[in-house]
Amino acid sequence: MSIPKTPDKAQLFVGILYSDKSKFHAAVKSMTEIFGSLDFFTCPRLFNETNYYEKEMGRPIFRVYATFENLVDQDKIVDIKISTNQLEKTLSENGKRTVNIDPGLLSEERLILATGKNYTHRIYLRCGIYADLTLIYYRGQYNPLPWTYPDYKDPKLLHFLGVMRQKLIFKRNKKLPSKPYRLPVSEKE
Repeated sequence: MSIPKTPDKAQLFVGILYSDKSKFHAAVKSMTEIFGSLDFFTCPRLFNETNYYEKEMGRPIFRVYATFENLVDQDKIVDIKISTNQLEKTLSENGKRTVNIDPGLLSEERLILATGKNYTHRIYLRCGIYADLTLIYYRGQYNPLPWTYPDYKDPKLLHFLGVMRQKLIFKRNKKLPSKPYRLPVSEKE
């Protein structure tokens, strides 16, 4: 018999797409008011993996990833997704989003993203929100799965998440992780 126990807190992660810089800055400001200080923030890069968002958001679209300083209870992901959905709606213009925020939880074992869309590999949580298993930690690094979005397969993101995992372990234990971080294969060359 398994005995249920509360899981460790996770690192709050967000993937952000934006087409309007001022709305992006407003989104970041609002998220820090809701979730606390940012822990780390990537440089914006041009998002060109798909044109799926262009009709709604226009062009060009930029991609940023961020984590927050405070660790969160894993069962709060639904409330977090509802908050980011409301923020997207508030920052919309003429019914179209200018910012797309995908919150997720980074744990030592995985990265999950919260979504309102059902699919075969997504597990229903509550309030219309599903958990999308996006990456799994295996053999010293985060690894994509067959359904992982192309931008979440990027070796630079996998490296970023590996470093954030080391930081997560340090935050929990107040000591450096015992196992060294392994660079993603494509970065060793």
